Amino acid sequence: MTALIAALLLGSPLCKAAPALQAKTKITCAAARKSALAKLGGKNLKVKSAELEEEGGKLVYSFDVKRKGMPGVDEVQVDALTGEVSAVKHETAKDEAKEKD
Repeated sequence: MTALIAALLLGSPLCKAAPALQAKTKITCAAARKSALAKLGGKNLKVKSAELEEEGGKLVYSFDVKRKGMPGVDEVQVDALTGEVSAVKHETAKDEAKEKD
């Protein structure tokens, strides 16, 4: 409940995560979010979605981050074991729609 209140106050979504995946992490979603935003410069950014997932054999936190005044989102992946940013990719609205299919 405290995490939900904090997320609402900070304007950021909670990380979607299966309990089995969450148990394997070494860093928190909040720490991963901080790393992701720092990688992008930290200003005029809003996290649109956050999830914990296995991708390419690695456990990563994936954040879709909207930059004020720019179309699309930046997808930032943070390794859930080390906290290192493992990938940054800009996605257009078209790219995002393909991901949801």
